[in-house]
Amino acid sequence: MSDDSPVLPHYDGGCIASIVPALLEAPTPPTWLPEPARDARQTVLLVLDGLGWEQLCDHRSQLPTIAAMQGGPITSVAPSTTATALTSIATGLTPGEHGIVGYRMAMGHDVLNTLRWSDGRGDARSTYAPDRVQPVEAFLGHRPPVVTKAEFATTGFTGAHLVGARFHGYRMASTMIEHVRRLVVAGESFVYAYYEGIDKVAHEFGLGDFYRSELCTADRVVAQLLDVLPSGVALLVTADHGHLETGDQLVEPHRDVLAATAMQSGEGRLRWFHARPGRLDVLADALRRHHGGQAWVRTKAEAIAEGWFGPVVGEAAASRLGDVCLAAKGTLAFVDPDDSGPYELVGRHGSLTSAEMFVPLVATRV
Repeated sequence: MSDDSPVLPHYDGGCIASIVPALLEAPTPPTWLPEPARDARQTVLLVLDGLGWEQLCDHRSQLPTIAAMQGGPITSVAPSTTATALTSIATGLTPGEHGIVGYRMAMGHDVLNTLRWSDGRGDARSTYAPDRVQPVEAFLGHRPPVVTKAEFATTGFTGAHLVGARFHGYRMASTMIEHVRRLVVAGESFVYAYYEGIDKVAHEFGLGDFYRSELCTADRVVAQLLDVLPSGVALLVTADHGHLETGDQLVEPHRDVLAATAMQSGEGRLRWFHARPGRLDVLADALRRHHGGQAWVRTKAEAIAEGWFGPVVGEAAASRLGDVCLAAKGTLAFVDPDDSGPYELVGRHGSLTSAEMFVPLVATRV
């Protein structure tokens, strides 16, 4: 895929936002759903955070169990970031519908970190009630069991994207496997499970030795899960986004851009700039002039018109976008001093390159 062409989500077909509707309510399974998951008596959907299709193809020797499964690539959503993508998987909605439109999302004059559910003043759950920011019930109201990290139980993001789900927390991968096994044996027809290891390692260490070691670990988790699931159960594996290594390829926005910017939101790979009053045209011109070779530059109206966030963009979602965005090409990231974390990121995602946008949707039946 050329850097001249962004990979846009396939919202009308093979996209992570379409998986849950296809599994829980489609009268006929779509052709992009792997055959072992069609009409299965029971299905486990396992989301491996951060495992892109290109990374799977490049590391088949570290992922023999997953690589042997049936299926292929589908797309993530825009932006290809965890908060937005997991919400689309859980709700079956596009970002324009559910309104969690980024990792750092504008809420009026505040910027809400949607994974930490915090703003510049700290914990924002009382200011921005999660189930009001994103009120749609998860999993189309079917209330399946969700097996995810125990520490996520009371977070704002869980309250926003898993509304109505039955929560089963785990602390170790082994207990995740046992939770899933017990739920399936108890007769649950659909179980959702989430594993974050690949994403965390890629962010901190990039796609080198540590990453390859984590891929081996994740593949063993999948193999162990297959070993304990009863006969006839389908295991469907996907991801929220891919990854690429940016390292120290960090770009400071040009001073002409900053002079017209009131604040920034988004993240390093898809950065939103919010214009000072009366400066939108100046801001858009400066971004195109100084960064047009490094990123796809779109105004909010242009990105919406091109379908980045789905065919319908609600008022809430539109209000949380900035005025102009930079969707990074190549392997660089745009710096915002207010966007910080516990360590310097080596691996990143969020933009519309093929490495970030294509994820696996593969399955096997026990």
